[in-house]
Amino acid sequence: MIRMAVGAVIQKDDKLLLVHKVKGAQGKIKGTWDFPKGGMEPQDKSMEAALLRELEEETGSTKFTITKPFKDRIAFRFDAVTQEKLGFEVQETTMFLVEYAGDGTDLKPQDDEIDDIRWFSIDDVAQLLFPEARVFFESYVLVRGED
Repeated sequence: MIRMAVGAVIQKDDKLLLVHKVKGAQGKIKGTWDFPKGGMEPQDKSMEAALLRELEEETGSTKFTITKPFKDRIAFRFDAVTQEKLGFEVQETTMFLVEYAGDGTDLKPQDDEIDDIRWFSIDDVAQLLFPEARVFFESYVLVRGED
């Protein structure tokens, strides 16, 4: 079964926003920088609504404007333990380009899943991401950012 998810490449000026995730489906993890993203919920009326919900849940902010969806998705297979826990084998994440209109004071981790939120230069982002997100970022944000 496939878990549908949404995520955001959030930009302001020449920086991109990443969240530092310290809790995943298996519990505590050592911590990874990632784009804000999460699974679709039954109450979500659209992918865009799900994305705005996730952004508020992860960052505390509502000062986002969705610009456009990217054509391709980030996809990966869950390990056996996570498959058992979530009931899904694979996750496919539709990514959106998003603009942030706040001043940064409203960006605060909202739960124990995320412990930090930071802006990074585009040049620094690729080296911080996990492999599937890095491939998406390099192929579609850097090379085809205007697709």
